[in-house]
Amino acid sequence: MKIKSKKIISVSDWDDLVTSTYSRPYNFQQQNGCQSRGTVYLNIPSIYADDFENNTIPDEINGDMMGVSFTAWLTRDPQEWNGESGDDKWLDLFWERNFYPDLQTVANDLYDKGLIPEGEYGIEIDW
Repeated sequence: MKIKSKKIISVSDWDDLVTSTYSRPYNFQQQNGCQSRGTVYLNIPSIYADDFENNTIPDEINGDMMGVSFTAWLTRDPQEWNGESGDDKWLDLFWERNFYPDLQTVANDLYDKGLIPEGEYGIEIDW
């Protein structure tokens, strides 16, 4: 029998690492239409990162379009709001639910920066 070890990261620790590294609002559980409890597994690094193609999406909280390229996410001012006036009070929620990068792309970049070692990981989503 072959046994493998995987490193488990709580979703809040993952969010804290991403937020502190890039100075951007980030909440992994809120992505992809709000994820259920469970564990999302990934290998770091991986050649299978699938960066989003969108460079921009409409500034709509809970809009139908979700995910932007890593470059677009890094270059946009986190305080920029182009949606309806009054909705800007929910700006972080827009970033968390709609304006976020691909998970594996972020993980690979954190690895390249020396902030997370190579290995098999699980991000445990629980609240």
